[in-house]
Amino acid sequence: MVTFMEEEETLYRDNITHNLNKMAEIVGLYKYLWRPDEIGVTKASQLIEPLIIGLKKLREDQLYLETFNPSNGCGNYYQLVDFVRLYLNACKEFPNAEVTVYR
Repeated sequence: MVTFMEEEETLYRDNITHNLNKMAEIVGLYKYLWRPDEIGVTKASQLIEPLIIGLKKLREDQLYLETFNPSNGCGNYYQLVDFVRLYLNACKEFPNAEVTVYR
């Protein structure tokens, strides 16, 4: 779960299944989505460029990436694209927000 906070106020919150980690890794988004703290990301503004690049890669390689849809049916390519798109929009709307990820 990702949460954006500013002065103790939650500005954005969302959740995505870890079953989509392989797809995210292929397009360079894994650490940005699930482990931003490990790469020094603390503010939403730091995520904007990587999310733009990752979303572009997701859209360019749809057929290939769909082959990594989890066999258990929990999560799929379209959910990851929507999650990244919404996450990017939130980063643009609240660039100074503090990013927290709960695993």
